[in-house]
Amino acid sequence: MMLRKLLLLAPVFTLVVVVVGAYTRLTDSGLGCPDWPGCYGQLTAPDTPAEIARAEAKYPHLEVDPFKGWVEMIHRYLAGTLGLVILGIALLAWRHRHEPGRGRDEHWVATALLGLLLVQALLGKLTVTLLLKPAIVTLHLLGGMLILAFLFRMAIGEFVDRTRVDVARAARLVPWAALGIALTIAQIALGGWVSTNYAALTCLDFPTCHGSLLPPMDFAHGFHVMRALGEAPDGSPLSHESLNAIQWTHRVGALVLTAYLGVLSLAAVRIAGLQGVALAVLACLAAQVTIGILNVVMLLPLWLATLHNLGAALLLCAVVMLKFMVTRPVLIGSGRLSSAPDRTDGPAQGLRAAQHG
Repeated sequence: MMLRKLLLLAPVFTLVVVVVGAYTRLTDSGLGCPDWPGCYGQLTAPDTPAEIARAEAKYPHLEVDPFKGWVEMIHRYLAGTLGLVILGIALLAWRHRHEPGRGRDEHWVATALLGLLLVQALLGKLTVTLLLKPAIVTLHLLGGMLILAFLFRMAIGEFVDRTRVDVARAARLVPWAALGIALTIAQIALGGWVSTNYAALTCLDFPTCHGSLLPPMDFAHGFHVMRALGEAPDGSPLSHESLNAIQWTHRVGALVLTAYLGVLSLAAVRIAGLQGVALAVLACLAAQVTIGILNVVMLLPLWLATLHNLGAALLLCAVVMLKFMVTRPVLIGSGRLSSAPDRTDGPAQGLRAAQHG
């Protein structure tokens, strides 16, 4: 049916939107169009001499850059198309909500996605009107990642078979997999904060920062939310110590996430039916760490920085997949399958049992 086709298409299309959004940010194209939703008062980026002349007359204090304008507008076109896809999913989910095989809360999740999409559109507008304020741009990144995670979860709920999973042992990992998702999102937020504050190359060495494991750092200003790009809260230029704190925290977060997901995946790989997804998490994790290190060593080439954003999105999907696979399927009223965690064991007991069972 059409709903299944849209559920298959939506996560892939969202991944494209997320990557193009990262490219837009990394090429400094976020202000390629100073207005929203158009570009210099039109629906396409100005690129002919006449259009550029009109744009310069309307915004005399700005330099019109057709390339950056088109990058920004292509991102908006893609995001708008994704919005139509999500609207279609929501309408069809409500239409088919009583059919056998449909998820118990699928229509409500799709409706919540529509709400999240509206918030995401507002954040996209504020990104421009507030001149790339780091807090807004980071929230915009997180919004895209959350939309991807929810759509991916809906898709795998439709297409992935869990009958080969040892549910009695796997369900004990539910709280740990949920924490893995939370930690992954937190690390993506830290990565977004690095990017939106242009702190990626504040430390040109690795694993040290300016030759030290604990460089001079100013966390108060570095992580102050209500400030403009490149400025401290009082309007003075953001210090190198503030940028050090941002980069250093992202590195420590990567270390914590790597250790946590590594242990979780090794516990999962020993459970029947979870080997594939556990290895996928490990592979995404290893690739993402490698890309992160290479970004420092190679001085942040555009293609590699964009790939780092793609890696973060794929890692999030892999952890969401792991959470789905360890969640125990249960029967609901009409005999359809849904998902619910096994609550018979405490989290610590569950992880030990999964590791040693």
